[in-house]
Amino acid sequence: MKSNKKSHSNPIIVGAIASTILMTTAPLAQAEESIINALSSGKASYSARLRYENVDQENLSEEANAYTARLTAAYKTGTYYGFGLFGEVESVHSLFSNNYAHPSQAKGAKYPVIADPNETELNQGYLFYTGLEDTSVKLGRQALTYRGAPFHRHIGTVAWRQNWQTLDAFSISNQSLSDTTINYAYIWNVNRIFGEDAPEPLDNFDSDSHLFNVQYSGFKAAKIEAYAYLYDFENADAFSTNTYGLRLSGAKPISDATKVIYTAEYATQSDAADNPNSIDADYILAEFGTKISFNGPINMLLLKASYELQEGNGGADRFVTILGTNHAYQGWADKFLVTPGDGVEDIYLTAVTTAYGIKFVAAYHDFSSDNNSYDYGTEFDVMATKKVGKNYTVGLKYADYNADNNALNIGPTAVDTTKLWAFVSAKF
Repeated sequence: MKSNKKSHSNPIIVGAIASTILMTTAPLAQAEESIINALSSGKASYSARLRYENVDQENLSEEANAYTARLTAAYKTGTYYGFGLFGEVESVHSLFSNNYAHPSQAKGAKYPVIADPNETELNQGYLFYTGLEDTSVKLGRQALTYRGAPFHRHIGTVAWRQNWQTLDAFSISNQSLSDTTINYAYIWNVNRIFGEDAPEPLDNFDSDSHLFNVQYSGFKAAKIEAYAYLYDFENADAFSTNTYGLRLSGAKPISDATKVIYTAEYATQSDAADNPNSIDADYILAEFGTKISFNGPINMLLLKASYELQEGNGGADRFVTILGTNHAYQGWADKFLVTPGDGVEDIYLTAVTTAYGIKFVAAYHDFSSDNNSYDYGTEFDVMATKKVGKNYTVGLKYADYNADNNALNIGPTAVDTTKLWAFVSAKF
């Protein structure tokens, strides 16, 4: 505290200054106690997911079978002057006898790949700050997304896999403006789903990337989202791109029990940084459907038709969402996790209902190429999940991809594939 007056000639001012110093400078022991209280007054959380996965590919002699467990333990501290810590340890392990291929272990060419590794790691660990009004700040390893799960098309955690994708990043989110959320993140490392023992760059992307995302929900007709994702991956130059996009999504009630839902999204992608390839590709998504509520054992039905295009002009010139939760799009058989050189056009129907406490999801996909307009194949997906009590969920999930037999359809998209999962999860 500074003053231009000669405060030593006035005992009242001297006393006021002394009192202010005593009140604003906490004794060391008191500060230590406050820090200890912040550390000890936090909240712990735990989760577990046991899963069986079967993959049958027509071009391989053996089926893959994986029995895996994912266990997490997390702790979030209280705050001290707005600062706090969050940490989460994740352990993924194979159970029983497993026969499947993984980038970190040699199983030969006869087994299909199942991406889950065997390892224990720090899944998240970051410093957070809440001292700014309407603002969240995080520094460190974090799960970062900008849309509700599982629809993380561009930025996601790939939470369906046992080992999640997390980002070593600085992120900030601000809601000071009415109905507006402004997000920014700088990423210096991407921890990929294949684990630390996988070869580079399957283990990590060494990154110098920036994410910008702005969402506005002030219009009744639609929520607006604008984004710019500027990727520079120093050990994976072919995925260094600049992507700019705009999305509108909304729902309009047409009766007390029925509403129409719709989405439109467009993005364009170009090569960036040291990418050796020339990329100029677009992304288009259009969806229209209806959601109906019922009174009775069947309490909801959602029907939706979708069109999604990731342009491809042959080779590396195609639209790729390398940090997205791509399993949620273009079929659960995962034939299009990385966009083929000729791009992909996906016309699909989705039905979701809840009945007798069970959620059912079914989808049918018709895939074709953007370049040269040939058929890849079709896929049927179905899933059933049920919550048991407050903490548990059980589920079954199945994907059946049937490849089209034509001379232009080559590589992974030309292989018939079925996948089956059975799982139980718990969260505390």
